[in-house]
Amino acid sequence: MSSMQLRTLSFAVSMVIAGAAVAQEAGGAGGAGGRTRFILAASWQPAFCQTNQKKAECASQTGERPDATSFSLHGLWPMRQDYCGVSAEQKAADKDGDWNKLPEVTLAAETKTALAKAMPGTQSGLERHEWVKHGTCTKMSADDYFGVGVHLVSALNASAVRDLFAANIGKPVKADAIKAAFDKSFGPGAGDRVKMSCRRAGNVRMISELTIGLSEAAGAASAKSAGLADLIQGAGKTSFGCDEGVVDAAGF
Repeated sequence: MSSMQLRTLSFAVSMVIAGAAVAQEAGGAGGAGGRTRFILAASWQPAFCQTNQKKAECASQTGERPDATSFSLHGLWPMRQDYCGVSAEQKAADKDGDWNKLPEVTLAAETKTALAKAMPGTQSGLERHEWVKHGTCTKMSADDYFGVGVHLVSALNASAVRDLFAANIGKPVKADAIKAAFDKSFGPGAGDRVKMSCRRAGNVRMISELTIGLSEAAGAASAKSAGLADLIQGAGKTSFGCDEGVVDAAGF
């Protein structure tokens, strides 16, 4: 695939994700609960890697690595805001997917280590992209921003949702089962604040990502110790999206 095709594909994927996030916010405008102000994007890395096999984090993936059986942090996204105070040059580099041209994100050693485990995409500079596009629109430092993201995805991986996925690797899982697992771990109605995305690899429709609605409280450093259940319950409802997909196993 040429570099131009790769850029076109990357742009198309970004537009799909952006559309899902906007739909999620719109769904949160009514009904019980509050309003979705942040999105926690949690990837199922093996499915992502099926169509991104040349990325460093995919080429190095093994069945023993944590991202083979747990959710990976894609990002923490404030709704309807991006590239805040970012130069035109950096924005252009980001949109081109040339993330190594973006400024290095300065993190405490502890945060950097935790992020490398939670976000395998750091091997391709994903944290630079996430900070430039999304983190700059929060009032947090980079260390707090990624610290919150790591905390939240860790809570997801300590839940019945992760257990459901890990127990069904290589098998299809239906939306109702996933929503029930969210309700079990994060309270009644939590599953109504989640959207699931799927992608096709060959003839198989795989679950690629969960985007989870969160309240405004997710945008503060104090969220590093907040309960994920409270943040979800404070968000608005949304449609679930993909109704069924296979939980992909690591490897191609």
